[in-house]
Amino acid sequence: MDFDLIVLGSGPGGYPAAIRASQLGLKVAIVERENLGGICLNWGCIPTKALLKSAQVYSYINHAEDYGIKVSKASADFDKMISRSRGVADGMSKGINFLMKKNKITVIEGEGKLVRGKKLVVTDKAGSKKEYKATNIIIATGARARALPNVPIDDKKVIGYRKAMSLEKQPKRMVVIGAGAIGVEFAYFYNSIGTEVTVVEYMENGLLPREDKDVSKELNKVFKKAGVTVMGNTAVQSVDTSGKTVKVTVKSNKNDKEQVIECDVVLSATGITPNTENIGLEQLGINKSKGGHIEVDDFYQTSVPGIYAIGDILATPALAHVATAEAITCVEKISGMNVHPINYKIIPSCTYCSPEVASVGMTEEDAKSAGYDLKVGKFPFSASGKASAAGAKEGFVKVIYDAKYGELLGAHMIGMNVTEMIAEMIVAMNLETTGHEILKSIHPHPTMSEAIMEATAVAYGEVIHL
Repeated sequence: MDFDLIVLGSGPGGYPAAIRASQLGLKVAIVERENLGGICLNWGCIPTKALLKSAQVYSYINHAEDYGIKVSKASADFDKMISRSRGVADGMSKGINFLMKKNKITVIEGEGKLVRGKKLVVTDKAGSKKEYKATNIIIATGARARALPNVPIDDKKVIGYRKAMSLEKQPKRMVVIGAGAIGVEFAYFYNSIGTEVTVVEYMENGLLPREDKDVSKELNKVFKKAGVTVMGNTAVQSVDTSGKTVKVTVKSNKNDKEQVIECDVVLSATGITPNTENIGLEQLGINKSKGGHIEVDDFYQTSVPGIYAIGDILATPALAHVATAEAITCVEKISGMNVHPINYKIIPSCTYCSPEVASVGMTEEDAKSAGYDLKVGKFPFSASGKASAAGAKEGFVKVIYDAKYGELLGAHMIGMNVTEMIAEMIVAMNLETTGHEILKSIHPHPTMSEAIMEATAVAYGEVIHL
């Protein structure tokens, strides 16, 4: 059972690596212990978006009169929302299985472990072991939810993101610990369908604290208006699950004031930890960082020649599209193609709550700290004809340019469909497009995307519609 390449893990890094390798003529196998598609397709990116769409539709129905439509009062069927989400995930996983067959990739089910000699020993569900050999191996085992030391996840009263997508019953009250993308998306979903939600975030800015401060401020305002309690700059002291309800003790980082929040369930959304245990790294002498991430070169080769690593097990941004880009770069390098390292300064970040959030490049604060003289423009959707017509006037587009050369340094958006709009800015940055070129590129009217042109016009003192 010799292969040119074996990929360990079939998530958004693993399965594209296998497909691209097959396209390039390599004999490929992929090892998966659970479901093809990994966390992203089965428990992350895709099923969460299905839940968020259900929440959005429910919200539209409840505000139908704003659009001149009379409907009877809607009610959220939590079980059917969960069931629809799982159905979408199952369909996507079956789609990956089809792609494996189409590309003549051998799928090996079981737990894979590296052994010397570029071999993998795979243990199936029955406990049987089988050895496979490859010229090259790519490790793409992804990551899992990270629990705080004082908040152990029991999947009953303290849950991670997987359980949050498959709860048997909708909680009346939920505390979300962590206000990154995962925490914010679940806070939006559960609040939208009637759960009383409190978000606790250690960092000062509250929701999405790593985004541009203007974006975080706007999202905090929208969430609070929707009834979500947001507690930024606050630390979780303890979680007591001994009673019928859960008691979460938190303390303000500002004044050391403590308070107890009572709820039915706690969602721990404090980040992820790489799945690097029990896969044979130590036996082979593959180097890891202090944070547990695998160390690689510019083309994802580990300290052991012929063994590579991609995705969330690296210290690169833990995003599905990053894992896919790393996969393709890695495989093309293995195949002898002339490839360039990924530019990690041009990585889009998206959060799919409502309003959506999307960004790429430097924040205004980062750009100032880097010593740039800036031209900054911000165009609110309240001044957008399309946004007004759609009833989605919340948010804005903010663009950041280097005043000297016109280089686009960053773009930050909050509003309807901005996760689709951000692609324009990624292409612009990749092509080293200047602000003047964006300003002179005719954008269609009326669209949400013309706010990019308008924000650029603000930066250059040429805005028409403000």
